[in-house]
Amino acid sequence: MSRSPVALIIGAGDATGSAVAKRFAREGYTLCVTRRNRDQLDPLVAEIRATGGTAHPFGCDARIEEQMVDLFEHIESDVGQIEVVVFNIGANVRFSITETTERVYRKVWEMAALAGFLTGREAARVMLPRSRGTIIFTGATASLRGSSGFAAFASAKFALRALAQSMARELGPQGIHVAHPIIDGAIDTAFIRDTFPERYALKDQDGILDPEHIAEQYWQLHRQPRDAWTHELDLRPWMETF
Repeated sequence: MSRSPVALIIGAGDATGSAVAKRFAREGYTLCVTRRNRDQLDPLVAEIRATGGTAHPFGCDARIEEQMVDLFEHIESDVGQIEVVVFNIGANVRFSITETTERVYRKVWEMAALAGFLTGREAARVMLPRSRGTIIFTGATASLRGSSGFAAFASAKFALRALAQSMARELGPQGIHVAHPIIDGAIDTAFIRDTFPERYALKDQDGILDPEHIAEQYWQLHRQPRDAWTHELDLRPWMETF
């Protein structure tokens, strides 16, 4: 069992999720990181361990209740006490409403909303007896408005935001900080580089979000004193319109 606090990142992808994991690892936290494909976590885990940190990879489908229950139980019994949980699963797709199939809509909802619920519920179950902990749900522009072509994604992100608000009101008085940062802008990822090269070209002008800067804000959210908790935080490049 680890004596250091545990940070669990659900959806430790190559950009934001990995940056958050590395930021908490630098502060001495034991990292538990998940993706559906466990092998995709190898580079992140190796990097954390190479710098003296501790990281445990888990292959887990956050949409499946049994897997989420087992994940939290395993970490609490074999790794250590979970102090921070970050839900960071992406589900961004774009289809016109007439081309949005039932399968697409259901899958996006499962990834962004149902998985968020399962993560939040299990986090609350382990944190409530200790009356402390931080739960962070990564939001998006679509959490605030439904744009053309994003009916499935916006619907799911609206649901995740409502979940975060409800949990904050219920769990805050019991010592648990629930936060919902809204990432309003393109992030420096391979997807943006390859799919939107004109947007990626703005990187040198600070026109897209640096994952390390997002991770720093997540760390600061966790460190906030209880008398000045932030629930919702907008993170956007200066050149974004809003």
